[in-house]
Amino acid sequence: MCEDTATPIDDYDSPWKAAVTHAFPEFLAFYFPRAATAIDWARGYDFLDQELAQVVRDGELGRRLLDRLVRVRTRDGDEQWVYVHIEIQGQRDPDFAERLFVYNYRLYDRYRRPVATLALLADASPGWKPRGFRYRRFGCHVAIRFPVAKLMDYRARLDDLLTEANPFALVTAAHLLTQQTRGNAPDRYAAKWRLARLLYERDWDRQRIIDLFSVIDWMMALPDELQRTLWNELEQLERIKRMPYITSVERFGIEKGIAQGIQIGEQRGVQIGEERGEQRGAANLLLRQIERRFGPPDEATRERIRASDPDTLLNWSDRILDAKTLDEVLH
Repeated sequence: MCEDTATPIDDYDSPWKAAVTHAFPEFLAFYFPRAATAIDWARGYDFLDQELAQVVRDGELGRRLLDRLVRVRTRDGDEQWVYVHIEIQGQRDPDFAERLFVYNYRLYDRYRRPVATLALLADASPGWKPRGFRYRRFGCHVAIRFPVAKLMDYRARLDDLLTEANPFALVTAAHLLTQQTRGNAPDRYAAKWRLARLLYERDWDRQRIIDLFSVIDWMMALPDELQRTLWNELEQLERIKRMPYITSVERFGIEKGIAQGIQIGEQRGVQIGEERGEQRGAANLLLRQIERRFGPPDEATRERIRASDPDTLLNWSDRILDAKTLDEVLH
């Protein structure tokens, strides 16, 4: 069966990683409340994705779908750090539980501190819910058992998710609606527009709304024509509510840069306007992606990106989806 080339491929991994980064305490509170209540959030937490990638490389486990390693402190008075390994799995994998077992013992071997492995299953297989891995030999018993949250278990609560205060209720709804509307662009457009309106009704600060819609926008991919229609609807909604938004515009940054360049070129009668517009749009898009993924880049990095040619910028934009550090993107 041929796929509709006009409909973009659904991308779950990148938006989920972004969502966890933006709102990690809320992520745990929604899916793993027992862990959330045990953590002393006032003492902060650190993401250690580069360390996780190093552990995997040292273990020669090959290419894996890496997620999040977070260092936290608990409320029980322990002055040392505890490590939380979050694994988000988008498809059924017979080796999933064993992989978490390997991750867990290698992380413990590296840090000699407790490592809590938590699994979020975002696949479409209702009966698949691995909870642990074990083996026995000659009286020796080795095992791991980990908490599991399954997104499909929330299907019956879809309407309730749209009214809950935790932002991951909407992210969960977006994921479920993405699965439900696969291959049906009009229904997906209606669902995405509904979620966008709900974001504006929440009493959240502007940056949280931007971050969450960026996740939903990335997850619920639409054909270009419907995406433009959605953006126009959002602009009208913003004018009514007087809430400047500016988030999906990054999806059209290159396109708008090209259009601006063409216009300049026509006015000046030279082709260079189009080339400069394309380069400017690509550079602005990449800078937005870097800031969301790794934080604001320094001025030297900004200048380097602004001075790069469009082909180089496109290669860097492709890398950012899998890179764990900014160095991996630019080198």
